Amino acid sequence: MTVTIVIAQGGGPTAVINQTVAGAALETMKRYPGARVLGALHGVRGIREGRFVTLSDLSEQELLRIAATPSAALGSTRDKPDEAYCEAIMRGLRGAGADAFINIGGNDTSGTQAILRDASGGGITFLHAPKTIDNDLMENDHTPGFISAAEMVAGAFLSIDLDFRALPGIYVGIVMGRHAGFLTASAAAWSLDEEGGPHLIYVPERAFSRERFVEDVKSVFHQYGRCIVAMSEGVTDAEGRSLVETLVPREMQERDAHGNLKLSGSDLGQAIERILAEDLPGRRARVDTFGYLPRGNIATINDTDAREAYAAGAFAVASLEQGHGSVALQFDGERTVCKLVELDAVAGKTREMPDRFMHVHESRISQEGLAYFNRLLPRRYDPAKPFV
Repeated sequence: MTVTIVIAQGGGPTAVINQTVAGAALETMKRYPGARVLGALHGVRGIREGRFVTLSDLSEQELLRIAATPSAALGSTRDKPDEAYCEAIMRGLRGAGADAFINIGGNDTSGTQAILRDASGGGITFLHAPKTIDNDLMENDHTPGFISAAEMVAGAFLSIDLDFRALPGIYVGIVMGRHAGFLTASAAAWSLDEEGGPHLIYVPERAFSRERFVEDVKSVFHQYGRCIVAMSEGVTDAEGRSLVETLVPREMQERDAHGNLKLSGSDLGQAIERILAEDLPGRRARVDTFGYLPRGNIATINDTDAREAYAAGAFAVASLEQGHGSVALQFDGERTVCKLVELDAVAGKTREMPDRFMHVHESRISQEGLAYFNRLLPRRYDPAKPFV
């Protein structure tokens, strides 16, 4: 009997998600000679519509070239399957003769796998392979895609700090991160020195106050003559409402298929610009929205990230005989290892950045937080300290 493995990608693309596809495809062909490996185009939507590419027809060289390319080569989707959609996906999987379905993605993708597992009635193994630059999957020390994105953020804020030492002012960089502040906090990983930016960090795990923000900026500016701020797009007020939700009229708010409020775009950046103009007039100020830039930046693909993403795909295939589950990257005190965990331990859940990673009373990263990021993001540059 020919083994058939279906692979799909879900959610936002990353710099290394294709490594996971290649790892799973090549490991399948190694373990199951003659196996068919089908890549679903645009995730579960492609399965529903019967749109596949046969990855097992490609050479190892071709697959490794795809692996080294950012974004989702198979195409992605944010579709959230309801009961009828699940039935259509199951028909697609059975029509393809699937023995296993490996879905690569984050929280919502893992949730989809749990839904399909429950709807399947057996006969197909459902595995989730991790992917998210938000670094917010339960059971994981860190996730494929995060390190590469974090390197881009760390390098950008180091560069901005050098820029604003030369021409002082206020800078706010808004970084992706809906519920977890890991990516935003990584902005501090390569700070030049104790006076280096980002001087202030605002993450979704802590309530945001306009008044506190303005006072923080004033204090830092008074101390250093400049202020560099890293802010998560998902920051919320004391009531738990995102700033986008409080600042953008309801009729203009956009949501995806999972009901998630659209946070990217210029709305939050424009709101912060207004706050700076109204409460800190006369200061040179700049607000940038990083948006998708860190997500799949070909210039900052990290070798460790790429290796771990590949390993996650290969481990998913190696774990097929254990049954349904989610591949997790865990740190054993010395190195990162792959483990298979219960799908329900990850599905639809969000891992927040530990509060201890932030300073108790200040809007900046703690020493424990820095130790975590320094482990994942060793410094790549050794710039000289400016005279100013």
